[in-house]
Amino acid sequence: MIDKFEIEKSCEYREEVYRVRDNGAICRLQKSGKRKRPLDEKWTFGKVDKQKGYMYHSSETVHRIVATAFNGVQPSESHVIDHIDTNKRNNRPENLRWITRLENILLNPITLSRIIFNYGSIENFLSNPNKPLNGNLDQNFSWMRTVTKEEAENAKNNLLNWAKEGKVSKSGQLGEWVYQKINPKNDLSNVEELIITSKTPNAQQKNWKTPNEFPNCPASINENGLLDYAQRLAKGSVFSKNKYGESIVDSAEINNTNNELFVLTNGTGIKPYALAKVYIVGNNFIHESIGTFFELIGAQKQFNLALGREWDGEDSIDDYS
Repeated sequence: MIDKFEIEKSCEYREEVYRVRDNGAICRLQKSGKRKRPLDEKWTFGKVDKQKGYMYHSSETVHRIVATAFNGVQPSESHVIDHIDTNKRNNRPENLRWITRLENILLNPITLSRIIFNYGSIENFLSNPNKPLNGNLDQNFSWMRTVTKEEAENAKNNLLNWAKEGKVSKSGQLGEWVYQKINPKNDLSNVEELIITSKTPNAQQKNWKTPNEFPNCPASINENGLLDYAQRLAKGSVFSKNKYGESIVDSAEINNTNNELFVLTNGTGIKPYALAKVYIVGNNFIHESIGTFFELIGAQKQFNLALGREWDGEDSIDDYS
C-alpha cells in the first residue's frame, strides 16, 4: 500500500525535510553533511503509539507532517489536527484539517456524537472531561488502521451516517465493517419517504423506522381530530413508546391553519430531543419525524420555526451539527 499514491510533495517540519505522499506515507531525508540516521530515506506510515493511537515517526506525529505538506503550516498554536473520520491512523491528507479544539467538537459530527454518547451532553464534557458516564476513559483503537482511498471514503460515509442517526452498532464498538461500502439503496429501512404502520390503530409513521405506540392518539378521526389530539398531549404525558423507551411531551401545538400538529419530546439516546409533525391523511394520523437534537434549545428553535414564528433565542450545538 505504501507505493500506491497519486501525489508526492515535500515540506519542512521542525527543521527536518520530508517527502510526503497522499496515502499518508512519509520519508525523512538525510541532513546534508550529517550521518545517515536509521529512519532516514525510508518510506513509512509510522509506528503506532498504543497509548494515544496516533502514528509516530521518531518523536513526531505523522499526521502533522502530512497536514503541513498538503494543507499548509499550523495556523496558530491553538490549532490541532482533526482526523475527520476519527481514525487516528488514516493520515491521508483529505482526512486531515487544522482546526481549533472547540471547532473540533462543534464542526465534526462524528466527534460530537461520540462526546454526547460518552458524556451525556457537551456541558458535562466541558465541565469535567475526566468523567464520562461509564467511568471509563479508555479509547478503542482496535478498528483503526492505515486505509486505501476507497476504504477511507467508505469509513467516512458510514461514520457520518452513524452520527446522523445517533446510534452505535449493535456491539457498541466499531470494527472492520466500517471500511466496507454500505449501500442504503439495498436497505429499505433507510428510505426516508417510507411510511409504516404504527402499533396504534389509525396511526402511521413517516421517516420513522421503528413501529411505535401512540397512547394519546384518538381512536377515531373527525374534523376536530388534531385539536382533540393536541389537548391530550399535556406536558409530561407520553407521546410515543417502543421497546427502546418512551418519548415524553415537552410542547405540543397546532399551526395557524389547523392542519398540522407539532410535538416536541424528550427521550433517550445520543440526541434525546425530537420534533414530530402530525397530520391527517384519509383515515390515519400520520406521525412524521422532523428531526432529533442534542439540546432542548435546538429543538425549541425548530419547534417555533415549524409553527411559523421568528426565533430570537440563542444558537445551540444543533446549529453546527
